[in-house]
Amino acid sequence: NTDEMLALRAWLKAEREARGLSMRDLATRLGKPHTYVQKVEQGERRLDVVEYVWYCSSLGCDPAKGISLIVSKSA
Repeated sequence: NTDEMLALRAWLKAEREARGLSMRDLATRLGKPHTYVQKVEQGERRLDVVEYVWYCSSLGCDPAKGISLIVSKSA
C-alpha cells in the first residue's frame, strides 16, 4: 500500500459516506456483492482504471478528483 493508494481509498470511502451510502448501497449500484466495496476500501482489492471510473460514476463523483489527489501525493 502506497501513500497514493491509501489516499485514494480514503477519498473513495469519504465520497461514499458523504453521499450517505452504505457499502451495500454502493455495491447494488455497481451490481457487485457488498464484499467488493469492502475489499476496495480495505485495500484487499485494487481497481483497474475502467473499474475506477465505474466506481466513481456509481458514487456520483468526478474520477479526475481522485486522480489529481494521486498526482499531488506523487509530486
